[in-house]
Amino acid sequence: MSNHLFQIPLTKLQGVGPQKAEELHALGISTVGDLLEYYPFRYEDYRVRELSEVKDGERITIQGAIASMPTMQRYGGKSRLICRVTVDSTLVTAVWFNRAFLKEQLTPGREITLTGKWDQRRRHLTVADSEFPDRSMAKAGTLQPVYSVGGSITQAAMRKLIDRALNQFGALIPEILPTELLDKHSLIARREAITCIHRPENTNEGQEARRRMVYEELFLFQLKLQAYRATHLKKADGLIHPVDNDDIRQFVSVLPFTLTDSQKQVINEILHDMKQPYVMNRLLQGDVGSGKTVVAAVGLYATVKAGHQGALMVPTEILAEQHTRSLGKMFEPYGIQVGLLTGSLTERKRRDILASLQMGLLDIVVGTHALIQEDVFFRSLGLVVTDEQHRFGVNQRSILRRKGMNPDVLTMTATPIPRTLAITVFGDMDVSTLRERPKGRLPIKTYSVKHSMMDRVLGFIRKEAEQGRQSFFICPLIEESEKLDVQNAIDLHMQLTQALPELKVGLLHGRMTAAEKEATMAIYASGDTNVLVSTTVIEVGVDVPNATLMIVMDADRFGLSQLHQLRGRVGRGEHQSFCILIADPKSENGQERMKAMTETDDGFEISRRDLEIRGPGEFFGTKQSGMPEFRLANLLNDFEVLELARDDAAQLTSQEQFWSSPAYGELRDNLARDAKLHGEPLD
Repeated sequence: MSNHLFQIPLTKLQGVGPQKAEELHALGISTVGDLLEYYPFRYEDYRVRELSEVKDGERITIQGAIASMPTMQRYGGKSRLICRVTVDSTLVTAVWFNRAFLKEQLTPGREITLTGKWDQRRRHLTVADSEFPDRSMAKAGTLQPVYSVGGSITQAAMRKLIDRALNQFGALIPEILPTELLDKHSLIARREAITCIHRPENTNEGQEARRRMVYEELFLFQLKLQAYRATHLKKADGLIHPVDNDDIRQFVSVLPFTLTDSQKQVINEILHDMKQPYVMNRLLQGDVGSGKTVVAAVGLYATVKAGHQGALMVPTEILAEQHTRSLGKMFEPYGIQVGLLTGSLTERKRRDILASLQMGLLDIVVGTHALIQEDVFFRSLGLVVTDEQHRFGVNQRSILRRKGMNPDVLTMTATPIPRTLAITVFGDMDVSTLRERPKGRLPIKTYSVKHSMMDRVLGFIRKEAEQGRQSFFICPLIEESEKLDVQNAIDLHMQLTQALPELKVGLLHGRMTAAEKEATMAIYASGDTNVLVSTTVIEVGVDVPNATLMIVMDADRFGLSQLHQLRGRVGRGEHQSFCILIADPKSENGQERMKAMTETDDGFEISRRDLEIRGPGEFFGTKQSGMPEFRLANLLNDFEVLELARDDAAQLTSQEQFWSSPAYGELRDNLARDAKLHGEPLD
């Protein structure tokens, strides 16, 4: 909507004084433009229907003639008014609660329109609304919009205000979309669409109006991202990595496993970006255990071979130590030096690492948040890899990026989301996806059980231990909490030690020192511990191929994506692995999650269901990822429109005339008002 309507204060609207303007402001409405774009979230249907097409318990609107004198019943200061009404030769009993004043108006023979809940068996209507055709009919035959309201602003007041705004200022609603897009997608005009959303004549008209405005909303959002890409990301100010393909092939050929087709494709995409003069900004998403680390390793190898340094930032020290070991082993034959930088290093070790980085003696550094401290300097940072990006805030990721002169950026996540949503949330990134599992990996069998089945679970642990295999036992809290009745790690460790005297039971939690954690994990990884009781410290990255059983206590208290991450800690070797979720059958949301976990082990499907249960804002963490809050669009249902909008926006911003022609003036004005296109880049 043009600047103009968003500059008109609400007090210019007939009947809106300072007090009402203040109450509207509390709803997020400050201008006439805001009010016109304050859309209803549903409609109440007052269209008259035949009784024969109505189901029991439905809300309906019917029309008939009053057939009897009304009777009044009073009880405890309340009243019930009962009257018979003839509707198409059927006698219906209409009941009003606390509407005593209507008694005088219910005269036999008078026409009446009733809306309420229908009881099929008793032919009984509990009336919510009634109107008389011989007076003015405000609602009968219409679809009435329902808005989010509060304070003294009722539904009726909001409807009146929006009606007034449409009558007074509707003619000023400008068209924003260019004619070619309106024609291409058969979209109605903007003024008509906004009017129809608030005053739909019928369902079809309302749907067409919504389709138009959803497209516009998603298109304008995508236009910002695509314009940002066109003006910032493709500038020739990045590092050009001269990648030697034969060198890369040789490196890959000596790996102790064969790459999947998916890994090969993603590696090609990354290396192609690294050869370009602009900064790579790529998101690599792949399911648990799909082999993202190897892909990142190829990128790190390429940056070192081109004379630069690489940094890999991970969320936990356990994961940093594990990556340092595996990358060190991989790169040792090539003389590539890999260092570790975490918060628990001794001061001397830390000084040595910092000096080696600054002098260029260290090629690759793996670390936690310690990498973004002020005193960390690189000689020439060429590639920044962030693992489990959702664990780091936007600012943390950009601090690391600024430690080099526009290094390439690879961001990895094992919380795979549908590609369309990745396009939305990480719209300024190119998205690569790993869909395949490494060859020879068996699907993990998942079961959901009640707490009362603990003896059978212990039997399962013994059976796996007899075959020389190990188990994880996860619980949500470290020690007892009065707020949550949750089995805690310390208690559980004691109980399992007593219940399984023949087995070695280890304990791992977030309050242990880094040295204690590392020692515990090393003992477990060596096979000396049969069972490891842990909090979600082990959620990401821990790789013990001999572990085949994952048990999660109070699984209904974990999110779906978190459960899927935990399940991914097993199934990394050649043996069949299992995941047992011990959950409360009375937990409603918990049961939905257990059903999803037992029905599929596809991370993309798990994420889709998680989105359905939690909604996009909570799923992504709105503040951290910059998840947009749309007025009309629903990212789960409108994904096809999002794809169209993205393609249209990309095509438009790549054309010279978009940036100069008067035909796109409104769109450019819209972009100019967006702060994201000035100064700091999106992250």
